[in-house]
Amino acid sequence: MDHLKPEVLPARHCCPSLGMRALEAGIMRFSVPPSISRNSAMVNEPRGNGSPNPCLEGSSSSGMESPKDSSRCSSPGLDPERHERLREKMRRRMESGDKWFSLEFFPPRTAQGAVNLISGFDQMGAGGPLFIDVTWHPAGDPGSDKETSSMAIASAAVNYCGLETVLHMTCCRQSQEEITGHLHKAKRLGLKNILALRGDPVGDQWEEEEGCFRYATDLVKLIRSEFGDYFDICVAGYPKGHPDAESFEDDLKHLKEKVSAGADFIITQLFFEADTFFHFVKACSAIGITCPILPGIFPIQGYHSLRQLVKLSKLEVPQKIREVIEPIKDNDEAIRNYGIDQAVSLCQELLASGLVPGLHFYTLNCRKATTKVLKRLGMWAEDPRRPLPWAVSAHPKRREEDVRPIFWASRPKSYIYRTQDWDEFPNGRWGHSSSPAFGELKDYYLFYLTSKAPREELLKMWGEELTSEESVFEVFVHYLSGEPNQSGRQVTCLPWNDEPLAAETSLMKEELLRVNRQGILTINSQPNINGKPSSDPVVGWGPSGGYVFQKAYLEFFTSRETVGALLQVLKKYEQRVNYHIVDVKGENITNAPELQPNAVTWGIFPGREIIQPTVVDPVSFMFWKDEAFALWVKQWGKLYDEESPSRMIIQYIHDNYFLVNLVDNEFPLDNCLWQVVEDTFELLNRPGARGDPAP
Repeated sequence: MDHLKPEVLPARHCCPSLGMRALEAGIMRFSVPPSISRNSAMVNEPRGNGSPNPCLEGSSSSGMESPKDSSRCSSPGLDPERHERLREKMRRRMESGDKWFSLEFFPPRTAQGAVNLISGFDQMGAGGPLFIDVTWHPAGDPGSDKETSSMAIASAAVNYCGLETVLHMTCCRQSQEEITGHLHKAKRLGLKNILALRGDPVGDQWEEEEGCFRYATDLVKLIRSEFGDYFDICVAGYPKGHPDAESFEDDLKHLKEKVSAGADFIITQLFFEADTFFHFVKACSAIGITCPILPGIFPIQGYHSLRQLVKLSKLEVPQKIREVIEPIKDNDEAIRNYGIDQAVSLCQELLASGLVPGLHFYTLNCRKATTKVLKRLGMWAEDPRRPLPWAVSAHPKRREEDVRPIFWASRPKSYIYRTQDWDEFPNGRWGHSSSPAFGELKDYYLFYLTSKAPREELLKMWGEELTSEESVFEVFVHYLSGEPNQSGRQVTCLPWNDEPLAAETSLMKEELLRVNRQGILTINSQPNINGKPSSDPVVGWGPSGGYVFQKAYLEFFTSRETVGALLQVLKKYEQRVNYHIVDVKGENITNAPELQPNAVTWGIFPGREIIQPTVVDPVSFMFWKDEAFALWVKQWGKLYDEESPSRMIIQYIHDNYFLVNLVDNEFPLDNCLWQVVEDTFELLNRPGARGDPAP
């Protein structure tokens, strides 16, 4: 491995003490500008997603090697379903005989409810639904940008939770221009499936309005005429006929019109007896309807919710169900247990018939009952193996994305949001991230990127009163250990990670605890892995039959004093350890080649090129540091009064600590990063070594 020659490049901000340390250690030192201009000496314009050559091209006039010349593109598409549209997924599942399930949710009324629902998407997504759908309520401004709108919730499900999503859309009391506007917005947001509905009347009686659509068939025709084949379209079917239809036969004719107009599949209204569905399917077949028909399943969860749903749907509950429920109507647990048993029995009968390609569940935003039904049916297909090491977005323009910087590993929704307007995503190896194709990283704040825990709970976890920097250290220690803090509360999240610890953290738990106690405040890490099977339940990803690799990685905040000692220690490790060290002002000390990414995760799979989906990228790191430092004050510091000692401690850490990342390039050997940290503290603890590192 070649040795880097020391080089000093102009820095946006200068830190004399650490700069001197860097020069003494023989380290290159540079800062990256806060944004990369689209006009920064780039010759080639970025290619669109439809480009025949998926490799990104950089500049030849800048004197830097073009990404096109420096590396070939790896082969994307580890998960074949990632590239299929919904109707293709259905067809493939039907041909293979696999059964699937889908889930319906409705937008909540409050922003906190939206946060909770999106968190639920992540949990329900683990079970393997083929798709979810989000209902459309005209009274709730469903096409707006409000946190609680149908459009915003469905967009979050696609973009941030990686779920194939169907957006309900009604057409009554709306003009063609209004509906077309909603459809264009849905397309921009990455939504590509619509459940076309007429909608409910505003009052008790249906009233037509001039210039507005009357039937769902009109909406299906509009979608096909304006958008061609872009959207997959679902329509509703009514096993006992629509309550407003003149007859069951007349309703079937309307259903046939919707399918003939371009609908791809049907989801039925809920029902309680399998024979109801069998009769409906037989009648559809007789009239020439051949598309997939999914039965709508409703696990009864409560007496009052059942009555309300039946009233809205104008359904009749079978006598045998009423006879069971009436005596226990005040016992919610008994009704839920009965509802689960009844739903399981119904689903088993439907699946055994061979007429059902999948099951669609009306969840009422309550996950437990539906999850229990699916687990008892053996359809909850939770698989620890991931298609890639990071959460995949379902947005069509991200389907070729197969590499990301590691810094956002614990905040994938933030990364997706910040890169949502990029012209093109890195295909294969990252290449030079100064390419205009990467766009500019932007604001990262969204309502569901904040902590899901309320302020009172966060105070109990992170300290109602902080007395020193060491009390902050303890919060990190309790998060890693899982042991209750002095208030008797478990620390289940940090500003940089709102989710449970990754499984691979257990492989380094003791080492992480030891360094955090000493003020190495870790926010991201991974162990070194040398050829583990891709099916490994802890570190595996990608299809079966492959092998995965990782370089040891450690990212943390620490004090200026510790950084001074760390720079001295790192001289002994030369090119084995690459590092970036930056403060909130942008002072960046590194020994990594300028603008060159370092692959820290890769995999080898049968019949494919090497896939390297995770990198340490120096330009991205400078954008990530803005977010990482801001979380100290925006999510932790703001919990306390402005002039309080606790607020001042957090502000001091924000202003004076450094963000550090270390990569051990010798992945076949034992991880040396823990020794680097131990050597650092040994140096600090030598007599006379304490004090400010400034000369």
